[in-house]
Amino acid sequence: MSTQHIIHAPYTIGTTSNFSGHIPYHSHFHYEIYYFHSGKVNYLINDRIHVLEPGDMLLMHGTTLHKAYVDPNFPYHRTTIHFDPYYFKEFIQPPFADDLLLPFQKLQNVRLQLRGADKAEAEASLEKLERLYEQQDSFSKQRVQAHLLDFLILINQLCEQPLKAKTSFPTSKERHVQSVITYLDKRYKEDLTLESMQNELHLSKYYLAKTFKEVTGSTIFQFLMQRRIYQAKIELIDGDKPITEIGYEVGFKHPSHFSRAFKLQTKLTPEQYRKQHRLRNSPSL
Repeated sequence: MSTQHIIHAPYTIGTTSNFSGHIPYHSHFHYEIYYFHSGKVNYLINDRIHVLEPGDMLLMHGTTLHKAYVDPNFPYHRTTIHFDPYYFKEFIQPPFADDLLLPFQKLQNVRLQLRGADKAEAEASLEKLERLYEQQDSFSKQRVQAHLLDFLILINQLCEQPLKAKTSFPTSKERHVQSVITYLDKRYKEDLTLESMQNELHLSKYYLAKTFKEVTGSTIFQFLMQRRIYQAKIELIDGDKPITEIGYEVGFKHPSHFSRAFKLQTKLTPEQYRKQHRLRNSPSL
């Protein structure tokens, strides 16, 4: 498999071709844009199968279990963008703009079938994003963020009709899980319990725990831990606060717990993560 994939947290852009191997079901906290260039692929998102055609773009909020079932007998070419929605909101999207993450939040997982001029524009944008992403200087990083903003505006334009047609979640389960996610996003810094969520959302804690796992593939507290760690990543990369203070601010009671949880998810201590990513994004490298 030939892969170009350079990590610039908190977003990644990569192209894969000539695939060989097995892709298991997986989920992640990042939002994902998957663009299919060529090959033969059945893409499974939870219990739904998409038989992809060149020009298809999948928008996924990530927490739903998904996988690509690739036929190795056909040349496979796809481009993906993974990005942290909280980083995008805080550092890329202008405060005066409409919510550009609405297609991921409201449509959750959607397939856009791009053809003609829309297909050509999307492919040109992806090619430019990836070319800039492969460069290591600070100006390229800023240009990637500017082009990512422009690409999300294009996606919103392409989703204008699907968003108008989407009036509600498919079932009450998805609606309730979205309520939990919204609650966690607002309160992740606090000492949360299933009982507090039960009282706030007026739903049984047993129902919440079971339904959240069923819809997202992770438990409520796994999701909460991911939310805290991703917020910590943003602070570590873009701020100068002491690491202990960051741990407290994102919801950890003890520095040792913060360090263990962070290393469990990233394979690095908070100190190593800050040093590595600041070096990686330095204009001198």
